[in-house]
Amino acid sequence: MKRWLMLLPLAIFLVVAVFLYRGLYLDPAELPSAMINKPFPEFSLPAVQGDKTLTRADILGKPALVNVWGTWCISCRVEHPVLNKLAQQGVVIYGINYKDTNADALKWLTDFHNPYALDIRDDQGSLGLNLGVYGAPETFFIDARGIIRDKFVGVIDEQVWREKLAAKYQALVDEVKP
Repeated sequence: MKRWLMLLPLAIFLVVAVFLYRGLYLDPAELPSAMINKPFPEFSLPAVQGDKTLTRADILGKPALVNVWGTWCISCRVEHPVLNKLAQQGVVIYGINYKDTNADALKWLTDFHNPYALDIRDDQGSLGLNLGVYGAPETFFIDARGIIRDKFVGVIDEQVWREKLAAKYQALVDEVKP
């Protein structure tokens, strides 16, 4: 019995070491989402620009990226030029301005250009909460019917787009081609 008690700390150490070792190979950008393969949540929120109220119906009809961003988000500033390039190349991007002031969002879009086909104002974070957003930037891939097909957490730079995300977006576009 005494010998078994002496081995207990070693056994605990080994179990902890295995979990830590496994964690070295996990991708922090791959946070699980319960929303994959589910419809984009219903919402009724104002647009960042203009007086229009936007709903889920406004994002239906074509595959798109739905990018959660905020002016308070330093990583979003890094990502924004890439989103502008993608939009110029024909990638449909909808924005969710998350927990921000509208005046700051308007200034941001004026200063850094607007890559968003439409931009949803989520001042209170209610849509973000329904999506399971942890922070910004986060990007959801939706198909033409508004079903969430994938999610990416982190900055979309040119390498990430080319190596990880472009094929996923193209697959959604190819689904709607006759």
